[in-house]
Formats: sequence, structure tokens, C-alpha cells
Amino acid sequence: VRTMQAPVAPSPTHLHRVAPSKLRHRSAAERSAAGRRTPRTTAAVSQDAAATAAAMMNSPAVAPFEFMTASRVVFGCGTSKRVPSLVKDLVQLNQCADKPALVVTGKSDRFSAPLVEALKAEGIESVVYHCPGGEPTTATAEAAIALASSNDCGSVIAIGGGTPVDTGKCVAAVLTNGGETPDLYDFLEVVGRARPLTTRCAPFVAVPTTAGPGAEVTKNSVLEAGDRKVSMRHQFMLPELVVIDPELTLSMPRDVTAHTGLDALTQCVEPYVCNATNPLVDAISLAGITAGARSLRAACENPLDIVAREDMCLCSYYGGLSLANAKLGAVHGFSGTLGGLLHAPHGAICAALLPHCCTVNVAALKGWFGEKEPDLAERYLARYETVARTVTGDPNATVEDGVAWIVNLVKDCGVPGLGEFGLKEGDFDEVVAKSKESSSMKGNPVPLSDEELKTMLRMAL
Repeated sequence: VRTMQAPVAPSPTHLHRVAPSKLRHRSAAERSAAGRRTPRTTAAVSQDAAATAAAMMNSPAVAPFEFMTASRVVFGCGTSKRVPSLVKDLVQLNQCADKPALVVTGKSDRFSAPLVEALKAEGIESVVYHCPGGEPTTATAEAAIALASSNDCGSVIAIGGGTPVDTGKCVAAVLTNGGETPDLYDFLEVVGRARPLTTRCAPFVAVPTTAGPGAEVTKNSVLEAGDRKVSMRHQFMLPELVVIDPELTLSMPRDVTAHTGLDALTQCVEPYVCNATNPLVDAISLAGITAGARSLRAACENPLDIVAREDMCLCSYYGGLSLANAKLGAVHGFSGTLGGLLHAPHGAICAALLPHCCTVNVAALKGWFGEKEPDLAERYLARYETVARTVTGDPNATVEDGVAWIVNLVKDCGVPGLGEFGLKEGDFDEVVAKSKESSSMKGNPVPLSDEELKTMLRMAL
């Protein structure tokens, strides 16, 4: 995979440390002498304590953070051939090898049919659930749960895009937490009872065949429930095994490549500029931006470019890690509401919104927010500048250059505006009101006004 050194902006909480060149290791003689020194007086100890207290008056350089992901990730071309043997090891470890596995996939059996045969050769029986087209829904998840329960399945394997993966996560969770009469709504947020999981999920394996959602390394499932999107989430829902094989993405059509790729890029950009960053996500998300910017056009123009496909799989993987361990922003703040309203592909919605979210955020940072919080605005703008220099490859690129580059990328990928999916200006009030309450919107670097949010939607039409 090609590599490119990306410039790194300082963390908003960065403090300078002593340079390694200024540090010196003591010799053995010095260490021995130090051990023979006369005990210090109480006054000396008090002076040391005072000096330590003075040094601690600054805030910590890094805010406390957590990082969670799948138990095991296998990445690389050809790795999908290892899935049957890896599954065998997993179900034997979890003592459920005598039960069939539920294979959750898309409408086609292109990926599931050979997997079922390979599993059988390893002595693992399976039952297949085909998700209908479109985004995952509560009805889809309920049907898959019913099939798994009626066949006493002991494990779940999702092979496909975000829909099979999110559906499979729900099945694995409800199989072990739902009791004799499992009910998905016991665990759904907003429309359900939002009960927490109390038992580890059934062994769950995710094999993504698209490069965008990153759902294989997140702890939640997002489902359509009528005109809204709702989540089921818990750290137990993280897969035990993820296999990412770029070769499985070679058959993606151009529009799916574009939509999922821009979704992946968004899921790297938003965590990098959000209001809850951490050093680990900074490094991962910036690597994802580098990979996506370098290869999305190439993947769209030549679907058999395996190097570009590898980059986009990395971008997707890094985006999933980033969103799961930081926050997002206005693009994803809108995407849930718009997905439920328009029933449009999640990736297409994110792609249509991304450049305009950058435009509105940057205008606010340079305008009213910059006047109110100049230091904070400067730090966020430094991050947008790093994004600009990363996507353009120009070490002197400005924030405006980065926004222009993203606008051109979206055009080159042929992403339609939200108006083509049915969004009308008359929907704006309701969409803004619902979206403002989303957790993703709360991660946006700037608390945007209703009018600013409507401007973003207007630009995305």
C-alpha cells in the first residue's frame, strides 16, 4: 500500500515536553552514589513537594479516554479464505460448535454460498438469512432473530455491507440476552425499552464486503424504525472476529464505491475535528483521511485497482475505529434523521453533506465563534488546516483549499444532491429540530444555530 507522510496538527490540549535530546541517562557510578546520599531533611522534602505542586498547576496534557474495538482483526488480500477455519476455532473455544451458525448476508448469495460450503467442509452447519435491499430495519433484524432462534443457532457470521453487519450484531446480542421469547424492542433506544445487555453476545464474526460503514468495529447497530433511525448499543456487541479482505470489494459498482468511500472519509474527518478528540483517534483518523483522499477517485475510476481498494478498506476500518472512540459531527447528526425521512443510502447522505458541513463550520469558526472563543476556534481551524493539507498533498494548503478539494471530490464521484432523494425546503424545520438532539450533532466543533443548519441543508440540495 502506498504511504504518504501527513502533517499533524497539535492536539487542542497539547503541552510541550522536554525534548529527548535534553535527557541524559545516569552512569552506574552516578546511580551508586545516588544510593549513598545522606537522607534529606524535612525542609528539603517540603521544598520538593512545593515544587511538585507548582509544576502540577497546569492542566493535564491529555484528557482521560477509553478505546474499544473488536477482539481480533485480520486484514489483507485473500484473508477471507481463512474465515471457515477461524470460525471453527472460535466456536470450539466458545463451546457452540455443535450448533449451526447463522450466516447473515445481502440479497445475493455471491458471498454466502461459497462460505456455507467452506463452513460445511470444516464441520460447521449453517442457516442463511438474506437481508432485503436498502438500510437495515427493525423488521429485518426481527426476522433474522426469529430464524436464528428457531434453528437454535449458536453463532452469527455477517458477510456483506453495513446492513448484514448491523443486523448480525443485533442477532448475536438477542440470542443470549433475549430469553425464551426474545424481543428486539427490549434493547432498542428511543422506540424500545433500552435494556442493557447482561450476558456476552453469541460469537459474532463480521466479514465486510464494502468499504465505508466501518460497522464491523463499532459497538452499536443502527436500524430504521419507520421514519427514524434508532440504535441498539453495548460494548458486548463488538465482534469477536473481523476479517477485512480488500478482494471482496472489487465487485462493488461505481455508485456504491463512491457513497461508501465518502462515508468512510467523513467518518475519519468528523472525529478528527470533533470536540472530543484523543491522541489515539487523532493518529488513526488522520491515517484514514490520507488513505481515502489518495485512493477514492482511483477506486471509482478503476474498480480492479487493488491498491486503491486496500486503501479504501483501511479508510473504512480507521473510520469505524475513530467514530467508535470519539465523536462525530453535523453530517452524522443529520444522517439519521434524513435516512429515516428519505430512505436513502447512508453513504449518499453523508457524501452530499460533507463539503457543506466543512464550509458552514469553518465560516462559524472564522466568524461569530472565533470572536467568542478565539483560542478554541484557532485550534479547530488548525485541525481543518491539517485536513486540507492532507487531502490536497500541499503543505501550504489553506482551510478553503481543503473545502474546495472535498467539493470537487464529491462532484467527481457523481454524488447527487439530497433534493434528488426527495428532500424539500419545507422539511428543514422538522429535520433540524430532530437532528439537533442527536449525539453526533453534539460532537460538532461548533454549536450551530438553526439557520446555519438550514444553510447546510440548502447547500446540499
